[in-house]
Amino acid sequence: MKDTTAKPLNVLRTTLSLLTFRLSKEEFLQLDGKHLAFGLVCTWLVGIGRYWDHPSAKLLQYLGVGSVIYIFVLSLFLWLVLWPLRPKNWSYRNLLTFISLVSPPAMLYAIPVERWFSFETAASLNVWFLAIVATWRVALLIFYLKRSAELESGELIVATFLPLIVIVFALLALNLEGAVFAIMAGIPESRTANDAAYGVLFVLGLLSYLFLIPLLIAYFVITFQRWRRRKNSSQSQQEQHSTQPQ
Repeated sequence: MKDTTAKPLNVLRTTLSLLTFRLSKEEFLQLDGKHLAFGLVCTWLVGIGRYWDHPSAKLLQYLGVGSVIYIFVLSLFLWLVLWPLRPKNWSYRNLLTFISLVSPPAMLYAIPVERWFSFETAASLNVWFLAIVATWRVALLIFYLKRSAELESGELIVATFLPLIVIVFALLALNLEGAVFAIMAGIPESRTANDAAYGVLFVLGLLSYLFLIPLLIAYFVITFQRWRRRKNSSQSQQEQHSTQPQ
């Protein structure tokens, strides 16, 4: 079998294959330390680009460190939440590597559209950037969970959208930085080109609340079914072993 991790160029090719939904199951399993290192560098650079011209960003955000810390926390959250569903090939390191490698599309956020266009146009472009990056990443997560973790359709829906709902709530609490509330309060001096994107995120957070309970119910049902299936399989194996002639 050809070694796909021998050269740095192959790491870049693997990343491009992932971002274009062409990575095979075998290649997912071959993600290693080189891919993780490359992904962390990408995340760091994207983090710097995301906040380089933000007027109220914190120091860790300006340095890109916040984005790197974020993907470690996000990966741990996803790993813990989806672990009861018993996905195949489920590894924290592999999941972290995947999440780091899907960071490059967020470079769209680094484009200083507010310097080239009017406030209204820049706000509209930021909404489109948010929609493109979010949709791309969700599609990649579905691709990963289906191809590498081999989740079935119902499990795939729950595994994708239940964590995303919680993440949206977290973004509302940690990442809006007062812009939405300034809009709601009608303070024109505090407006930024990101206000519209934050507003969309706020609305998505409210809408996602409607799906939280159904997805939680489905999550616990699937988890219970998985547990019962494993228990029955274990009992069946024990019975077969006990009936075998000594």
